[in-house]
Parts: sequence; structure tokens; C-alpha cells
Amino acid sequence: MKKYIYISTALVLGLLASCATNPFSGKKTLALVPDSEILPAAFAQYSSFLKENKVVRGTSSAKLVESVGVKIKNAAERYLNANGYKGYLNDYRWEYNLVDNKEVNAWCMPGGKIVVYSGILPITKTEAGLATVMGHEVAHALANHGQQRMSSSQLQNYGAIVAQVALSEKSAETQAIAMQAYGITTQVGIALPFSRSHETEADEIGLTLMAIAGYNPDESIAFWTRMAANSGGGAPPEILSTHPADATRIANLKRLIPKAKAEAAKFGVTYK
Repeated sequence: MKKYIYISTALVLGLLASCATNPFSGKKTLALVPDSEILPAAFAQYSSFLKENKVVRGTSSAKLVESVGVKIKNAAERYLNANGYKGYLNDYRWEYNLVDNKEVNAWCMPGGKIVVYSGILPITKTEAGLATVMGHEVAHALANHGQQRMSSSQLQNYGAIVAQVALSEKSAETQAIAMQAYGITTQVGIALPFSRSHETEADEIGLTLMAIAGYNPDESIAFWTRMAANSGGGAPPEILSTHPADATRIANLKRLIPKAKAEAAKFGVTYK
């Protein structure tokens, strides 16, 4: 029992000491893994990825990806500087690359390392559609969602250790059943909702970034509607998914767009 108390106490103290502030929501977030570890690893992984994949350079599409990326980055800097977070991006090393890949995807690693797959361009269609995607992906990095996911995973592992200690005097069968239940519960009840909340937050931040960058956030609805049509309705039930259902996402966007426009207006960018 004493060992259980020691581990639990250490876990609580560690959590209290390992928090960061989300510059967009002002909320405290888990930061068990520091940026000093995350960013060098992300930069190395990004470099390796580019070497192992076909990067498209010099085309109109590649230039558009870079142009939109720069506008989104500048919008992020304007927002952060205006809201008391000057220097927040000092450790970022921005890159914007188009990769020849049929997959409908794009991502941004911690530190501003962006990749857009050519397979998503027929769905983005317009510059504003591309800004919707890149704003969303950059938002994940700015809100430190990767750091939070790693921290959450560590926390789940710590919880499993505490559970194992608490169950150490039980039978092997009881321990196995309990740990299986713990795994299912934390996945469906914590990890997946956590991921869906990140997606919704990235949508909200992304709308703000694209709006400040000069792209009408209303255009996000058209893009996500095309994405929904492209998926063919084959997604798992929302409760078992890392992403909100298409209908949920689009409804959320419609609710969040007025706020994004209001934020952009603070920077002299207005929309009807």
C-alpha cells in the first residue's frame, strides 16, 4: 500500500510541475515531454522524411503551398505577438513542402515543419481551401497537440503502473481482466475524446489563422464538405474515431466562423 501511495503522490506532483499554457485558449495543458526533446527529434524526422519521399519543387502548386504557408505563419506571429506571446515561435524552423503522394493528407510537425500531399490538392481546389488545410495543421503545432498526446500517453502508462501495483495481491486472472478493462476504458473514454477535442481546437485556431491571413473562413465549409464527400461515409462511429464526424465538424465550423471573423477584424481584416 505504501508503494502505491508513493507512486500516486509522485505522479500528482509531476503533473503539477509539468504544465504549459495554450496561447489560444489560455488553458493549462500537459507538458511531460519538453520542447527541448520534441523539436530536435521532429526536425530530424522531417529531414529524413524529405530524403525518403519525392518533394515537388518549382511548380505552381509547390509555390502555392509555400505562399499560403508563409501567410499562415505570418498570421500566427501577428496573433501571438498581439496577445502577449511575443517570442513564442523563436524555436520554430518553418518549412513548407509539397510531396508527390496520392494520399489525401497534410501535416505539420512540432516546430513548423509542414508537408502537403499532392493527393489533397484536387479537394482543396482553391487557395482558400489550401489555407483551410494548412491553418488547421499549423494549429496542431501551435497548440502543442503533439506534446499533449505524448504526455497523455505517458500518463496512461503511469496509470497502468499504479493499477498493477494496486492489483499486485490479486489473482493473475483478476489482474488480466482489470488491465484489459483499463486499456479499453482509457482508449475510448480518454484517448479518443482527447484526440477529437484536438481536432476541434485545431479547426477553431485554423479558422482564426486563415482569417487573419486574408482568407474568408466561410470557404472552410466548402472544403470540409468536399472532404466528407471524398471519404464516402466509410468512417467509424464518432465515439471510436480520432476525428469528429463530418457533420459534427461542419456544424462546429459554422458555429466558430463568426468568432474567427471577429478576431481577424482586430487586425483590420474584415469579411461580410
